[in-house]
Amino acid sequence: MKGFRERPSVGAVLELLDSRLRPLSPEPVPLLETMGRVLAEPVVSPVNVPSFRKSAMDGFAVRAADTQAPAPLVVTGEAFPARPFTGTIGPGEAVRITTGAPVPDGADAVLMAEFAQLQPDGRVIARSPLAAGKNVVAIGEDVARDHEVLPAGRVLRPQDVALAAALGVNVLPVRRRPRVAVLVTGNELLPPGSLPDGFKTADSNSPMLAALVVRDGASVQPVRYVPDDFGITCDAVRAAAAEADVVLITGGTSVGVEDHVPRAVAELGELAVHGVALRPAGPTGIGFVARAAVFLLPGNPASCLCAYDLFAGRAIRQLGGRPRGLPYKSEEVRLMEQVQSAPGRTDFVRVARAGGGVAPVTGGAASLSASVRADGFILVPPERAALFPDEPVTLWLYDA
Repeated sequence: MKGFRERPSVGAVLELLDSRLRPLSPEPVPLLETMGRVLAEPVVSPVNVPSFRKSAMDGFAVRAADTQAPAPLVVTGEAFPARPFTGTIGPGEAVRITTGAPVPDGADAVLMAEFAQLQPDGRVIARSPLAAGKNVVAIGEDVARDHEVLPAGRVLRPQDVALAAALGVNVLPVRRRPRVAVLVTGNELLPPGSLPDGFKTADSNSPMLAALVVRDGASVQPVRYVPDDFGITCDAVRAAAAEADVVLITGGTSVGVEDHVPRAVAELGELAVHGVALRPAGPTGIGFVARAAVFLLPGNPASCLCAYDLFAGRAIRQLGGRPRGLPYKSEEVRLMEQVQSAPGRTDFVRVARAGGGVAPVTGGAASLSASVRADGFILVPPERAALFPDEPVTLWLYDA
């Protein structure tokens, strides 16, 4: 219980993570399973889309020159999707056509049904002249062959998957999802959802962490509970690091007599950071065991959330090929109340909208309800001792 020897800045810790971590290797995944995955390589179209001239409207395929004067055109056939008109349209002729059908040879425009005047003898007259190409989708108009349609690093959306399907692609190279292990330490903890019993409390950090991990595109392994015992802690960390890319350990990370996690990580691998110039989440640690990055997250819920968002989440997003910055939308707002800080320390302050701006919510690092009441958070930079009323600040929004 000698305290922390040093507390590097938040910026220094982020530089460490960025220098040590790289995106995971690609893996081929069937197209229908790629939604939300990160594309590892660009997708280049192997075909033109469409691969034939097709009608954009229901109506009549015509020669545009024949519509310049209101002369009746003889309807010589029909064209439907996958059932084209096999002949060639000559002067004074038209073919009835539906949306998506191939435009017959000889035609260079489609007269919309709304602008076609049918005659009693079955012929048709254009009510207004057409320009060549009107209502005709050209070959490659949507996508040209050899054109890059999806860049590497893109988080695939439903429309992206649809486009790949339209190109005839059935497997995509995507980044492997990071595997994340969650260890919860402490003799006082009960499983999530348990009623508090005596001096024991329900674990609330593991469900929060599991949800955050999934949000950041990783897969989470079943939570493991670890008692306050050094040997058992070592065994648990060793086993988790052998199976996962990232290990999240909540609780037991500070400098108390039962905080075994820092020593366990140091003995098993490297404890690169222990203590950060940050409030809350000062007792955060970062280490590396086997292939895994290990994050020592404080047990207090607000501190745990802060340390995850600033550090562990960034690492998971980077390993998965996602943008590593904060995954929240931001906006510039006015601060309604003064916020005290300390030079040399970053303050993570939960805030709620109030009076046309934002104000800090009440509640310490152990207050879950304060995080629920918050609309987001602001960060007080380390060079500031305070932020003042009516000062502009960047609000990071928990909800989009």
